Amino acid sequence: MMLKPYRLGALLLALSASAAVPYAPAVAAPAAPAAAPQGHTADQIGRFLVRFYGEHGPSDHDRRHHVSQVLQERQQTTTESDVLLCAQNEPQDIAVGPVTVAQAAGVGWATVTTHWGTDKTDTFTAYVRLDSRPIRIDDVICAG
Repeated sequence: MMLKPYRLGALLLALSASAAVPYAPAVAAPAAPAAAPQGHTADQIGRFLVRFYGEHGPSDHDRRHHVSQVLQERQQTTTESDVLLCAQNEPQDIAVGPVTVAQAAGVGWATVTTHWGTDKTDTFTAYVRLDSRPIRIDDVICAG
């Protein structure tokens, strides 16, 4: 029997041990579950929009405190119509449709219908950022 130097023997032992165990890639620990999305719910947004628009349009207080800065600035430059109602006049009645929430986009929206007398209606979409504090209208897109 031939003796091998210790270092070479230790190396051969390590190599033979690793050859006996198939290679297994390291598996990353599972990621911690994502935190529950925070922000306004569809129900909260719906209740806010119904209160905000009321029967004839937002109050002066709501226009100052529950509208994004972008919309306030847009209203200052758009004097021919009300950017929150997409109209020139006060409607006879306002109805807010179901709210859709896109958590990934961080926004919720609903179609708002304004009624103008004998069977004449118009619609627009009101958007609310889910993280707005206090809750406020972030944008309004007119249908026509």
